[in-house]
Amino acid sequence: MFAKLETFPAPLLELVAEATRSAKAVPPLFPLSASVAVNPFLGQASEPLAVTAARMARVAGTRITPERAQWAHQFETGKILEDDLRAALAAFDGQFGRPGLADVKAALSNPAPVPKALPTVAELAADVSGVDWPGLIEDRIGVWAASHFDQGQALWQPNRSGGAFAAWREFASRDLTPEIHGLTGFGAFVAASSRSHWRAIGRACETLGLSTAAAETAFHRWLITLGGWAQYARGLLWQAELDGKGDNTVTELLAIRMVYDEALFGLYEEQIAAKWADTVTRHETALTPDREMIIDAVLQDAVERAEQRRLAQTLAVSAGPAPQAQDRPKLQAAFCIDVRSEVFRRALEAQDQGIATFGFAGFFGLASAHQAEASDVIEARGPVLLPAAIASNAKESEPRDLDQRYAARAKRAWGRFKLAAVSSFAFVEAAGPVYAGKLLRDSLAAGSKQAAGPAPRLDPAIRLEDRIGMAHSVLGAMSLTDNFAPVVMLAGHGAGVTNNPHESALHCGACGGHAGDVNARLLAGLLNDTEVRAGLAAKGISIPDDTIFVPALHNTTTDAVTLYDGDVPKGAHAEDLTRLRGWLDAAGLLARAERAARLPRADSGGDLMRRARDWAELRPEWGLAGCRAFIAAPRHRTKASGLSGQAFLHSYDWRSDDGFGVLELIMTAPVVVASWIILQYYGSSVAPALFGGGNKLLHNVAGGIGVLEGNGGSLRPGLPWQSVHDGEALQHDPLRLSVVIEAPREAMTAVLERHAGVRELFDNRWLHLIAMDTEGRLAWRYCGGLRWEPFGQEPDAERAIAAE
Repeated sequence: MFAKLETFPAPLLELVAEATRSAKAVPPLFPLSASVAVNPFLGQASEPLAVTAARMARVAGTRITPERAQWAHQFETGKILEDDLRAALAAFDGQFGRPGLADVKAALSNPAPVPKALPTVAELAADVSGVDWPGLIEDRIGVWAASHFDQGQALWQPNRSGGAFAAWREFASRDLTPEIHGLTGFGAFVAASSRSHWRAIGRACETLGLSTAAAETAFHRWLITLGGWAQYARGLLWQAELDGKGDNTVTELLAIRMVYDEALFGLYEEQIAAKWADTVTRHETALTPDREMIIDAVLQDAVERAEQRRLAQTLAVSAGPAPQAQDRPKLQAAFCIDVRSEVFRRALEAQDQGIATFGFAGFFGLASAHQAEASDVIEARGPVLLPAAIASNAKESEPRDLDQRYAARAKRAWGRFKLAAVSSFAFVEAAGPVYAGKLLRDSLAAGSKQAAGPAPRLDPAIRLEDRIGMAHSVLGAMSLTDNFAPVVMLAGHGAGVTNNPHESALHCGACGGHAGDVNARLLAGLLNDTEVRAGLAAKGISIPDDTIFVPALHNTTTDAVTLYDGDVPKGAHAEDLTRLRGWLDAAGLLARAERAARLPRADSGGDLMRRARDWAELRPEWGLAGCRAFIAAPRHRTKASGLSGQAFLHSYDWRSDDGFGVLELIMTAPVVVASWIILQYYGSSVAPALFGGGNKLLHNVAGGIGVLEGNGGSLRPGLPWQSVHDGEALQHDPLRLSVVIEAPREAMTAVLERHAGVRELFDNRWLHLIAMDTEGRLAWRYCGGLRWEPFGQEPDAERAIAAE
């Protein structure tokens, strides 16, 4: 990642290592054009919740557990039992002390204290000067960063050569704002700083007396003050590492932030030196949770155990031996495991007993670098955990391609004209009445449909043998290898909303924040290929000649499903497709009626169609708010259990998983992605000031990459408040994910042994792992250290089963 480190002296090398570690403690933030959910505690997977609570108290002054009043109400109403508290206490490792049951119950009626972060130099300087130095620094870095990282929103681009630190030095050496507020000579101070951001960090540490022992959390503290800018830079590092490269942007931002504090220390040293020395000493101490943090961690575990107990009761409705083999189904429909699909799957299955649905990751096993029609942009249509494995495009004939490009350029030019300094105000005066009509037309166009566009195609350079291998792997991972229906629908999903900067966050996270139509159409095209089918037959998967795969797109905002039947031969299964459209329309009515009951100001399912086109609607849908469980099992284990759109449902039959390769894939990819989603909702709910996206009413898009709350400052990461709160109460219970898998414990233990990063998540209880038995009951709980215990019983070291 870093060049020429051998030229640095040993003390600086140690600081470089600490800076690198602190950079990894910050979660990535992806651009609005392709934003996906991110675990805000990604850098803390190696430590349990209580230790992370101590960390975030020190570096951010933020609680990361819910308000106790929320859990007190559930305890009073019987949702949380005393047995849940006892079990959580027994499971707590006790490294930092163990409270008693009376202590935990008493805490429910006593709010936890609000932590205070260790101060930066800027905060100490503000205390003695009365100047809001932290606010000024946030503003100046924000002004520079919005321009430097701009992705095409600005009409003029600054010089970006030499990296972020070099660009900032050029900006800051000419920025008079700090000097106007009293930081005399700041421009000259910046100009005299080292051109190497590593040496600038080293000099700042020397000036501030920052030891290597204090550096880790001190660096983390400075990065936290940068808000979403640090997270965006971490996203650049994430992508670079995925491509086998390196990126220094996040540590360059750290250097920028430290230069400000170094300059302020020179100005106010006599007044703040003693307090800063005490701060450094406190940074040197080990992270140790206090009694209140331990109690909150115990309460969190108890709440999640209570939820798992209720889930076990819900799933017991479907428990029992596997059903006998059925006749050939009339329809098989594969949906993304996204929790929003659960509601629609139930509604579709209710239309006819011959309908079978499956759950699978929404990119359908084809992580593609995709070039859309009339575009030169390469979109990553796959999980951010994985590099694109294949290439695809939707290119058309040259005349159509040119027409589409001309239209797009005209639209962009018109947009730039509207925003240009010489025309924007005149444009508003002249065109305002016209645009009032346009807004009205857009609002009334709820039922309009966009053209499907050309079918995407795989790179023709991919060999037939490789295509057959891809198809074989995908069908095996879907547990769809025999008894094919005449029509198999492959439904990706996306959200149809208007005037929403966070639209991509409502799309498919498994498709890199894009809709899943491209992936569904790619897989359908692959499986409809006669040569591929012949190759599959040779591998033991025989697809009947009368079976067609039809790609589709499930609009999660309106629960309307678009069939891309133009991708299949004309006239094929015309009657079946007509019947399918009827089923989909009826299922949409049921799904909308169920979802409308939860949305504010939605009196009926019909209101959901209108909300999708309402440019003033703050809550067009709830997204994945409310998610709490991931279940990998055959569909019959959950089919009779209404899960209220709160569970990720992945179809999986371990009996047909020879060697447990599919199990390993599920535990290391979809489970991890689902954990990112639920922890993003968790963070945005419990710590909205730190991990949330702020108030939608105050959002301004910055550089096309993120939003500001107001007209300046730091990017706001995470979910807007309106995505988790209805104005009166939270719409998402802040829980860690409960992962339920029907598979032998030994097989799951073997996966954890091979994947240390995944095991960390379970060992430190950022996720819970529960084994379902062959009757469909929750039978065993993973309790860390590759050990299991019977589900529903308090932990006991003598009873815990060590994995063989």
